[in-house]
Amino acid sequence: MKEMEPQTKPSLKLQAYQYLKTKILNCEYRPNEFLNEQKLCAEMGNISRTPMRDALGRLEQEGLITILPKKGLMVSGITEEDVHSMFEMRLLVEPYALRNYGNLIPRQELENYKELMHHPDRIDDFCKSDDDFHALLMSSLPNKYLRSAYDRITGLNTRFRIMTGKVSMINQDQTCEEHLLILDAALNDNWDTAADALQHHLELARDKAEGVIKVIRLW
Repeated sequence: MKEMEPQTKPSLKLQAYQYLKTKILNCEYRPNEFLNEQKLCAEMGNISRTPMRDALGRLEQEGLITILPKKGLMVSGITEEDVHSMFEMRLLVEPYALRNYGNLIPRQELENYKELMHHPDRIDDFCKSDDDFHALLMSSLPNKYLRSAYDRITGLNTRFRIMTGKVSMINQDQTCEEHLLILDAALNDNWDTAADALQHHLELARDKAEGVIKVIRLW
């Protein structure tokens, strides 16, 4: 029997892309901060500019960096309009995905989240758990064009949460109650009710976000 080949190491351009994207999403590279291509190459162990430029081009397509002629590279900022657009997209896509494809989500995954929502004290990182929950609800959506558009805003949502960390964005008890309304309907195969509960959940999150924008300064 032929031995399995060892797993191929990610290409340099993929490593550069993942490295930079993580730094941007975690706000280690702050919105509107200028980046130096040569320094970025050095940070990654003096890789060549070719894989770095490939990674930067991909990040520009995703809207995470802006390449300014004669000025250089800048981490894209986040505006109030970005936040409004993000929730508009989520309100259009998430309830649609749940209503039409929720029955494809593994039931055990939904059961697991229901159990977790009854015991929020077991959750180490509530924001991550919340993101994972919404990712699960979207996981069965087969439309690659909707998924591509939706995936682009998930990073924006992460950055916005980190940027507004000094203002509590999530009431854990309330969020658990809202999640349970979605889950109870889903586990009863009532996908219209589940989608309506999800829409209400997102509308409350949008209203909270818009309130936060009014009291803090985005970078």
